[in-house]
This record gives sequence, C-alpha cells and structure tokens, in this order.
Amino acid sequence: MANLKFADTHNMVAFLSKPAESEGFEQIVDFLNANPIRYALTINPTIYISCIEQFWAISKAKTVNGEVQLQALVDGKKIIITESTVRRDLQLENAEGVDCLPNATIFEQLALMGAKTTAWNEFSSTMASAIICLATNQKFNFSKYIFESMVKNLDNVGKFLMYPRFIQVFLDKQLEGMSNHNRIYVTPSHTKKIFRNMRRVGKGFSGRETTLF
Repeated sequence: MANLKFADTHNMVAFLSKPAESEGFEQIVDFLNANPIRYALTINPTIYISCIEQFWAISKAKTVNGEVQLQALVDGKKIIITESTVRRDLQLENAEGVDCLPNATIFEQLALMGAKTTAWNEFSSTMASAIICLATNQKFNFSKYIFESMVKNLDNVGKFLMYPRFIQVFLDKQLEGMSNHNRIYVTPSHTKKIFRNMRRVGKGFSGRETTLF
C-alpha cells in the first residue's frame, strides 16, 4: 500500500476564545462553546503518527450482529470503532439527531439564511443539513456522519490519514502505554486569523470575499 498522507487542513482543532479580532462575532463563539460539539471541536490529544498509520493501513469494515464496525490492529491490540463509540468518545449526545434533511427543507432554510444557490452547490446535502441544524438549534447526527466518512475512506482512491484527532481519541480509550511512539503530528488550528479573514456584508464592505478556512 502506498504511503498515506495527512491532510493539514483536515480535522483542525478550534480554540473557542475571543481575541480582539473577534469583535462582532462573539455570539458565534458563545454558541459553539455551549453546543455539544464543543468537545469534538476543541479536544487536542497528542497524536502519534505511527498509531494513526497503523490504524488506516489495515482497518477493515465488518458487520457484527447487524452493526457495522471498523476493526484494526494497533500495537498488536484489536481496535473496534462503531458509530456508538464515536458518539461516546467525542461526547456528541446526538443518538436521535437528524441524518439528512429533505431537499425542500434545505433550500428553504438556506434561503432564510441568505445563502445563494451557487453557495448551496458547494455543499453536500448532508453537510448543508449539519449547518442548518446548528443554525436552528436542532440535533444533527455528527456521529453517523463521522463514522460513515471513515468507512468510505477505506475504499477511497485518494485514501488518506483521516480524522487524526478523532482517531487518537478513540485509540486512547482502547490502548495503554503509547510512550514508545516518538513521532508526533502537530495538529493545525483555527486561531484569531479566522476572524481577521471574516468580513461583514453591509456598510463599508470592501466587496472582496475571503475564504473562511
């Protein structure tokens, strides 16, 4: 198998603080800090590169008693990840959350949020549903989304070392004594630069659109 790579912009850690540059966006920070996804956004474990590589190199999807599992050997120990363990380990509390909204609802809600059709086309219906659920204070089943994305990555032509932060959290729950690993992956983070790149639409708006992430 070819050497798998980390995607530096994938699964970044967020520090939900309020630097001076966040003026005008404090409500967004407060909202995320109070939301159940906060733990998943901010957890920042020590990521051992060889452990993540071991997991993705031989991970397989199997169905056991009607439940899909991801199974792998890391440091000789069997690792099992399911949708329910994702939910538990990332403290997501979304067992009865929305999987995907109907298209009609998605278009309606995005229009209310001021999104243009061209902006909608950049999102999958699942991701659009997640954004809408966050905006309307509905539960979205992030656990299912994360787990199914991991399963899809197994057979992806462009397979990569997906979700390094999350995988390390799962491994930490099932493995002990990883001090023998010394190659550490430094997770990229969202910092106050994100607020410097945000622009208000309205009086004084320059007209220049800047990518958020």
